[in-house]
Amino acid sequence: MHLVTVATSLGQHSLDFEGNYDRIVRSIVIAKERGATLRVGPELEIPGYGCLDHFLEGDTILHSWEILAKILSNPDCRDIVCDVGMPMTHKNNNFNCRVIIYNGKILLIRPKMWMANDGNYRELRHFAPWHKHRQVEDHSLPKIIRDVTDQKMVPFGDAVIATEDTVIGVELCEELFTPASPHTLMGLDGVEIFTNSSASHHELRKLHTRIDLILEATQKLGGIYLYANQQGCDGDRLYYDGAALIAFNGKIVAQGSQFSLNDVEVVSATLDLQAVRAHRTYSSRRMQSVQAESYSRIVVEGVRLDAGLGDDSGRHESYHQTEPFYHTPEEEIALGPACWLWDYLRRSRMSGYFLPLSGGIDSCATACIIHSMCRLVVKTAQQGDQQVIADARRIAQEEEGSSYIPSDPREFANRIFHTCYMGTENSSPATRKRAKDLAEALGSYHVDLNMDVLVTAVRELFSMVLGFKPKYKVHGGSAAENLALQNIQARLRMVLAYMFAQLLPWTRGKYGGLLVLGSANVDESLRGYYTKYDCSAADVNPIGGVSKTDLKKFIKFAQVNFELPILADFLDAVPTAELEPISDTYVQSDEADMGMTYDELCVFGRLRKVEKCGPYSMYTKLLQEWGDHYSPIQIADKLKLFYTEYARNRHKMTTLTPSVHMEAYSPDDNRFDLRPFLYPTQFPFQYKKIDALAAKLQEQYERAAPAEKAKVD
Repeated sequence: MHLVTVATSLGQHSLDFEGNYDRIVRSIVIAKERGATLRVGPELEIPGYGCLDHFLEGDTILHSWEILAKILSNPDCRDIVCDVGMPMTHKNNNFNCRVIIYNGKILLIRPKMWMANDGNYRELRHFAPWHKHRQVEDHSLPKIIRDVTDQKMVPFGDAVIATEDTVIGVELCEELFTPASPHTLMGLDGVEIFTNSSASHHELRKLHTRIDLILEATQKLGGIYLYANQQGCDGDRLYYDGAALIAFNGKIVAQGSQFSLNDVEVVSATLDLQAVRAHRTYSSRRMQSVQAESYSRIVVEGVRLDAGLGDDSGRHESYHQTEPFYHTPEEEIALGPACWLWDYLRRSRMSGYFLPLSGGIDSCATACIIHSMCRLVVKTAQQGDQQVIADARRIAQEEEGSSYIPSDPREFANRIFHTCYMGTENSSPATRKRAKDLAEALGSYHVDLNMDVLVTAVRELFSMVLGFKPKYKVHGGSAAENLALQNIQARLRMVLAYMFAQLLPWTRGKYGGLLVLGSANVDESLRGYYTKYDCSAADVNPIGGVSKTDLKKFIKFAQVNFELPILADFLDAVPTAELEPISDTYVQSDEADMGMTYDELCVFGRLRKVEKCGPYSMYTKLLQEWGDHYSPIQIADKLKLFYTEYARNRHKMTTLTPSVHMEAYSPDDNRFDLRPFLYPTQFPFQYKKIDALAAKLQEQYERAAPAEKAKVD
């Protein structure tokens, strides 16, 4: 047997050089304690992946070299091959690199070849790709590294590492997702261990893609695949969802957590290289292998990943084949934003969160995610995680030397979570009660108020200045008056939210301020069904990337799994903004106001962004999806209404509150969805084509309808 123990770890923060260094060293120490001889970490782990335009600053590269020098000098980092990530400059170009080190020496610098440059990623803005495949050049090291390693030049490029007992190849994040992934050619050229350093963000239902690709690679090629992914909030809208894993000949043998508050997590396994070789004995693989182009091999004398141990070492394979573990989408909503919010809170040095609690399902979902965060904090603290305990004590403003350890989510929430119901004359007793009951169930510090005096003051000021008194639609007012009066309430709630967020801790004898939470879901943002700069204009929005459909499923999940029976009342309630007076004949409804359901908005969002449809191609697809329950004319009318409202409100996307990215059809203009915000709102050319096709199909639909009815009769 030729046994190797390999390990992968995760969790870094952008520009936190000292903290990142400490976490890297801790992961190496843990890996060595488990007998590992190879350790791989996440992408760009020294400066943190999410530095964005800071990668264009020489300081970021300088400080990365300084941290690498500390790692190379640290005796704890010896006697193990380490794959660490950092940016560097080669021939005046910035590259995203992996640095393979062993016992104070640099073995190879491997630059990334294929860049992630769509959706949330802009890697080509910061780095050049290395397109000299299977080629290596000399790289001159800075003096700070020369003084440590006694090396002047090291190999830089697309090569593999040959130890005395195996061959290691490097693949970086996006390269796994490309059609012609490097692991294929490396495996055919004899590479037995693949490392992949990644910064792959969380999206609902996305983990399956990563795992399927890794399993397919190692099933066809054979080999050991170490996948290290970033975990946590790296300083931007993304939550990197970990799930580090080790695959072996098409099987998962170790998998880390997808959502965790731990700063360092190491996943390891001891595996038999001979089993890799046995897996590769089939004929067609041999035929392709002998034709494969060779990689430059960086031969490392005196290095064995099996640490020179033979069969009598007493060491045995330490793994059990396991099925990949996937959270349900409801669990992902409960855990992903909760972990992101904890990272955001502890690193922002604020004193807690403030949420305008309306009594509706969106703010309810936001509150439940905070409850999930408190549950995670309590669970992790009770497991003895000293970093979480220290952060909880600081945020809860415990005195120096306190022995406080969070033990109850409701008690901890009362210290750091503040909610407020901001009622007006248009609010119903039902929503006020739901908000109060939910706050009590979650343990938040709750405030209940009426803000009619503020709304009246603004209306009176307008009347005094211009001599006109605006009225609601139900009182005979115009559409413009009705909308303006609704927006007054929504925007005043934003002003009040920030005032309370700044002063509530002071009223409780504490210091600092609170982060204001928004609660507009992804569908409302897509449709523009919210007031610009209203109470959704907050510091962060946990549900801004989640659809209304998924939020309802999450609430059902939380009702059972968080033991919150009060949530049934929110599921049964009709979604309403409560910005217009209630009468015997009229109660405001979100879906009636929008002219479409939330489920329909999900479909529009998926087709617009994920399937890249314009109005006409979306119409042709909707004919297939909705043709069994809507006529061609009805589908055309719904689509035109959506596109007109989307275009009319697109400017609101430029001011969206930063939200945790969760959904592939997010309309977030600031990072993810780069489209204009001034449109021809009637889309005249496109709508004419849709109307012409709809009219033709409607005739066929109406001719077919009596025949279908006759069959039923």
